[in-house]
Amino acid sequence: MAQTAISPGGAGVTQTAAQPLLRWRSYLLADVDGASLALFRILFGVVMAWEVVRYFENGWIARYYIEPSFFFSYLPFIQPWPGDGMYWHFAATGLLALMVAAGLFYRVAAWLFCLAFSYIFLLDKAQYLNHFYLIALLSLLMALAPAQRAWSLDGLLKPGTAPVVPRWSLLLLRFQVAIVYFYGGIAKLNSDWLSGQPLDEWLARRDDLIVIGPLLAQPWSGLAFAWGGLLIDLCVPLLLLWPRTFWLGAAAAVGFNALNGQIFSIGIFPWLMVAALVLFPQPGWPRTLLGRQLQVSQWPVGVEKQVRRSAPAIIALLVALHVYALGQLLIPLRHWLYPSDVAWSEEGHRFAWRMKLRDKDADLVMFASDPVSGERQRIEPRDWITARQEGKMATRPDMIQQFAHFVADEHERRGAPRPQITVFATASLNGGPASYLIDPHVDLASTRVSLGPANWIMPREQNLLQ
Repeated sequence: MAQTAISPGGAGVTQTAAQPLLRWRSYLLADVDGASLALFRILFGVVMAWEVVRYFENGWIARYYIEPSFFFSYLPFIQPWPGDGMYWHFAATGLLALMVAAGLFYRVAAWLFCLAFSYIFLLDKAQYLNHFYLIALLSLLMALAPAQRAWSLDGLLKPGTAPVVPRWSLLLLRFQVAIVYFYGGIAKLNSDWLSGQPLDEWLARRDDLIVIGPLLAQPWSGLAFAWGGLLIDLCVPLLLLWPRTFWLGAAAAVGFNALNGQIFSIGIFPWLMVAALVLFPQPGWPRTLLGRQLQVSQWPVGVEKQVRRSAPAIIALLVALHVYALGQLLIPLRHWLYPSDVAWSEEGHRFAWRMKLRDKDADLVMFASDPVSGERQRIEPRDWITARQEGKMATRPDMIQQFAHFVADEHERRGAPRPQITVFATASLNGGPASYLIDPHVDLASTRVSLGPANWIMPREQNLLQ
């Protein structure tokens, strides 16, 4: 029987208690075949380069980042490049994506791509997309991971590089992809979704699609797709993570994403999620498919060498990764800290994988009132923002507040007294009755921007329009 529990000074107890942590550290740092991570690196880089091409082809760079005079930036100091700078920025981002795919100067290219794409993501809340948030996160994880160790130009430039990666680099990417599915399913556990809203209306509009169009027009389609999507989101991550059910989960994920890609305008999101499936089988499965085997133990870059190289750095990295994972578990749940319905107030909506859950019809009229004379003038948002930005703003109270502050600041900048900004904002959620979204008596220009609950957002369906 082990005697560590009665060692002098309690050292044995401490050592015994630390054993699970040491085993967990060794497990995370252990070398695994880098083939599947390398394959994802290639697919990720190609998909990102394709997205950049789409932005050039569709004129989105000018439409989203050059034509507006005002941007709903997450941070005030992040603004678009002047002149043709955004074109050059996107071109550089596409080039970096190709370098990531090829594994050329990978460490530098991956970090620069992460910064370049994150900059684009943070420019304007009106362009928020869940998959853009996912790309920003994946690009960070890919920059941290040594994904260039297999099947890369860096490997050709440095012969003898071990084609293995620490297990954590693969596990963290799997975790991130699983989070998207699982929390996407959790978010669907609400009364509107479970009753088929807003899918009923959306699917009926796609009855022109080949093959599946007539099915989408059926009265039961909204309910069937709602419950089917819920089950797939909740079950797919579990199926993918268990080797015996991987192929079942992969088939469900491919079908689910392909169907979403055909029905909805969600860009590269479905194909990015399909590409991520390569991360879930055994790490060496691409070599097995090619009839090759890799004996990981033959490479002298194992756990012990890594720990000896820089134990404090390794520990700091592992702590940071666990903090990151904890954040990904908690951030999507933050809407429970607000007293309002997240689908109505949007408080806690972003960064929470709440996808295709609400359909809002909104009307917004803004007024600027002189604090001295009381003279009131109607604000024309199109003087500063595009129709797309205005449409997004009308349903998102925090963006309305941000724009109100901007308009008031503009008046002051021109030498006029700071006006009071009030709004007549109404909305209807998922076909429900229209009601006030924002208190029409509140001066939004004087409200404080914070992460706390906004008391100027009106409760859903408690102030119905007559």
